[in-house]
Amino acid sequence: MENLSNISTIREIMDRFGFQFSKSLGQNFLINPGICPKIAEMGGAAVETGVLEIGTGFGVLTHELAKRAKKVVAVELDSRLLPVLDYTLSEHKNVKVINQDILKVDLHKLIEEEFQGMDVYVCANLPYYITSPVIMALLEQSLPIKAVTVMVQKEAAVRLCANLPSRDCGAVTVAVRYYSEPRQLFTVSRGSFMPAPNVDSAVIRLDVKKDKPLSGDAERRLFAVVKGAFSQRRKMLCNTISSSLSVSKEQVSKALKDADIKETARAEELSLDDFIQFSNCLYQTTEEGF
Repeated sequence: MENLSNISTIREIMDRFGFQFSKSLGQNFLINPGICPKIAEMGGAAVETGVLEIGTGFGVLTHELAKRAKKVVAVELDSRLLPVLDYTLSEHKNVKVINQDILKVDLHKLIEEEFQGMDVYVCANLPYYITSPVIMALLEQSLPIKAVTVMVQKEAAVRLCANLPSRDCGAVTVAVRYYSEPRQLFTVSRGSFMPAPNVDSAVIRLDVKKDKPLSGDAERRLFAVVKGAFSQRRKMLCNTISSSLSVSKEQVSKALKDADIKETARAEELSLDDFIQFSNCLYQTTEEGF
């Protein structure tokens, strides 16, 4: 079904199915017809690829993905949208809609069962309140996916794609850089949605790395250090790491020196390699580990 971003079409569908937007689910549907084709094209949808979509709305992005990809599996939490999607996506035989919470889905099993032999990409227009949990769930599970392309709040896009080191970075920035190569694709004005949110959005793409720098306990220790370092981002690492990981300031100071990081450094001044080196040195410095 074409024109799914047309306001008149949206209102007609809402009337037909008695649908109302849910504030609690953060529902804002796209009414700018140029956005979803760009997301589909730049997100990796192509003849031999499979696409996992998170959140469907009325199916405007799903429609564009289905025109390009071999198969689309869309995970949608709101059961009220199921009859709507049966109507709006009826022409597409390569779309499967699953009514589940993406954070509770066994994604390894889903990808294995639904996308055999295909390169898999993820596309989503995420409600702002679940942006980081969903992105981290996708990256942390070592899923066989090529890239994640999502629309998020513009401020979140800046943080997720920030360079390391920089004042814009945070713990989530380090995690995203650890698992992927992020980049901002384009911005989307608040007027592109119905109802219009209070902020602008941006579309980002995270190209998933084939190999991670660390594994097992070394990876766990790295993220413990990152979380502790950004818990009080304006304070020096000696103080934040000592208090968050229950390690003496003397040990933190020695680890910083061994990692060739200045003792007065703050979290936002470290690169990913700095964090990895510091984490390793801190572990070697502490007798009982952390």
